[in-house]
Amino acid sequence: MAHLDSLPTDPLARLCAIVTLLRSPEGCPWDREQTHVSLRAGLLEEACETMDAITDGDDDNLCEELGDLLLQVIFHADLARDRGAFTLEDVARRTCEKLIRRHPHIFGNADATDTAAVLRQWEQIKRAEKGKNASIMSGIPRALPALVRAANVQKKAARVGFDWPNVEGVIDKFREELAELCAEMDAGDREKMEQETGDLLFTAVNLARKLGVEPELALEGATRRFVERFQHMEQAVAPDGSKLEDLSPEELNRLWEQAKASLP
Repeated sequence: MAHLDSLPTDPLARLCAIVTLLRSPEGCPWDREQTHVSLRAGLLEEACETMDAITDGDDDNLCEELGDLLLQVIFHADLARDRGAFTLEDVARRTCEKLIRRHPHIFGNADATDTAAVLRQWEQIKRAEKGKNASIMSGIPRALPALVRAANVQKKAARVGFDWPNVEGVIDKFREELAELCAEMDAGDREKMEQETGDLLFTAVNLARKLGVEPELALEGATRRFVERFQHMEQAVAPDGSKLEDLSPEELNRLWEQAKASLP
């Protein structure tokens, strides 16, 4: 049995020591079995739970979820240390070096007086680090949700000037893509309908970006409102034993409008 008195008192050092102990021969069977690959889903889940806490404005939960996210980082670093690949200190050291290198307007003599200039400088430095032939699109994770990845791709393109001059141009493009989708619907070509639907969604993300709206947050909000209103509809018919699937389209629409009025 491990003795708590033998653990460091510094919280970060204590957490690292606990992870090492859990993964030791005297530790937990589950922790000993974990690998970088087996922990991938957990890393994503913890990141999403942290995002939920931020969205909810729940500081207590955010503190807890950041701890769970930190545990993932320490666990991966401990796995890497055992393989002789790198340590947690290496992770911290490389991050410090990167932050200093990419903020020459703070730690050097470069000039960047606004956010746009900082982002342009960041991209230039990042591309230089990856080599002169590196694409500006390099480094956007393929595993990102499609909506988030689309927004990041568009932001990268905009930083080098490949962007619509105004929001009106994006609106016109959206109408154009909608017309093309409708044309493929009339033709009945499913493959092209999928392609045009993608173009329409991609343009919608561009529109959100031009409006200064984060598309992921906007869609999350719309989905949450839909769920709340739908559940309101379910609750409205529950007392008399009715189910939504038994109602006519007109009755469903009436309940939906009532839900919208109650939950704007």
